[in-house]
Amino acid sequence: MPALRGVSFTVEKGEFVSIVGPSGSGKSTLFYILGGLARATSGRVVIDGADFAQLSDAQRTAMRKQKIGFVFQKFNLLPTLSAQGNIEIAREIAGNGGMDKALFERVTGMLGIAGRLDHRPAEMSGGEQQRVALARALVNSPAIVLADEPTGNLDSSNSEIVLKMLREANQQFGQTVLMITHNPRAAEIGDRIIHMRDGSIVTAEEDPQWARH
Repeated sequence: MPALRGVSFTVEKGEFVSIVGPSGSGKSTLFYILGGLARATSGRVVIDGADFAQLSDAQRTAMRKQKIGFVFQKFNLLPTLSAQGNIEIAREIAGNGGMDKALFERVTGMLGIAGRLDHRPAEMSGGEQQRVALARALVNSPAIVLADEPTGNLDSSNSEIVLKMLREANQQFGQTVLMITHNPRAAEIGDRIIHMRDGSIVTAEEDPQWARH
């Protein structure tokens, strides 16, 4: 059985879309395909006019570096680097040269980690580590932020903080956000919720609570 079947949707620039579904619904497979981390066996994934399916591996890698910021459930921070080092290395990997100091200060200030930049991951809480991971995704000014279960390893208090920060990043920086989650309450932060089950979209709806904001 295919992991995804007949999945088709369009996301507008600057939109915050939550993709929600139980384990096995296909949402993680969709995440990897949308991020160019896996190839779809059929269909198209078009980002800013470019179809991932038509790109070489090198071109897909360049597209990811230039257009997409990733936030994962596991923070994936380098344990030997400070918070600042973990954020700065993302810009180096993307080949964007030296850090944009103004953007760095704006992002870290917004995320409330400016006072923790000299700490290593083991010296920070889970919520702080996820905020560092979010800062790492934002410092390259990606057009799209893909977040895969960003609150999956956090308690309810830190989950609310990270969700609020994702929403603020979307509103302040104008980035398109696609968030994968199994948590319907977390999904409500989006402008629109896409529900998945058994590899297919079952509904796609606007959430009236957040549409007013």
